[in-house]
Amino acid sequence: MAVARFPSIVIDCADPGAVARFYGAMLDWKVDASDHWADVRANHGQCLSFQKVDGYRPPEWPDQAVPQQMHLDVMVDDLDEGEAAVLTLGATKHPHQPGTTFRVFLDPAGHPFCICVD
Repeated sequence: MAVARFPSIVIDCADPGAVARFYGAMLDWKVDASDHWADVRANHGQCLSFQKVDGYRPPEWPDQAVPQQMHLDVMVDDLDEGEAAVLTLGATKHPHQPGTTFRVFLDPAGHPFCICVD
């Protein structure tokens, strides 16, 4: 028997509102932000949360001096259209691109994430 409905993934950052607005726009999910915490929630319950961490240092991927610890894969229908969209929202394309069915970007807080096609 399940105890919970959906897990919430909580991601450290320096500015929860800015990172939440980025993911909210990319996923078309509702954003609820305060100074130290922000949630991005889908209509059907999934949630990403962002918490303010003093002295936050973004991951240095693919180097492990500051490990990424986790990343999100976001499915898109077309890599070129997905790339244009996330760049418009404020993502940065990472210079290291190790695959052909996905592309690696950094969100506004420096977390790596991928857009992927099936």
